[in-house]
Amino acid sequence: MKSLTFLIFLTVFIFLGNSVNAQKISDGQTLNLNGMTVTFNILNKESIESGGKSYDRYKVSASVKNTSDKAYNIRLSAFPQVVSNIGLVEIDCMNATGARLTSKKIELKMKAQILNVTYSAYDRSGKFVTSTIPVTGSYYFDPGDTISDDAIFIVPQGEKPDVSVRSMK
Repeated sequence: MKSLTFLIFLTVFIFLGNSVNAQKISDGQTLNLNGMTVTFNILNKESIESGGKSYDRYKVSASVKNTSDKAYNIRLSAFPQVVSNIGLVEIDCMNATGARLTSKKIELKMKAQILNVTYSAYDRSGKFVTSTIPVTGSYYFDPGDTISDDAIFIVPQGEKPDVSVRSMK
């Protein structure tokens, strides 16, 4: 019983900890987060009907600009190396339904630096050939860089998207 109570308390604590770091953002607003400016815009709205219910479909755009003089870099040391912490900012729509395979959030991630690697090997016929493949060498977000993304949010009819933003760095 004590372990169940502890588990519930820990889950609530983690959930509240994540939501405390989030800030509300509305259409056309720009927020400053840790030297990054985050902008959220509603590009288009239309009403749709799905499964006998009415919804509002919003096409939205979000962007983040590095306004600090700090560069964010993740240098990869070996290939293949799995990197999962390249997210900069997460924009969550609290009242999005996710219906029709639409989004509930936008995650703006660092840019990938692609390197062309040339290698030589024998092909199936035994012939020595030289080929080039693209390889991700690092992820970066330099001062002055801007990263943007679009998404579709479907919310109950009559509601505007309830959006919050949090820094992942």
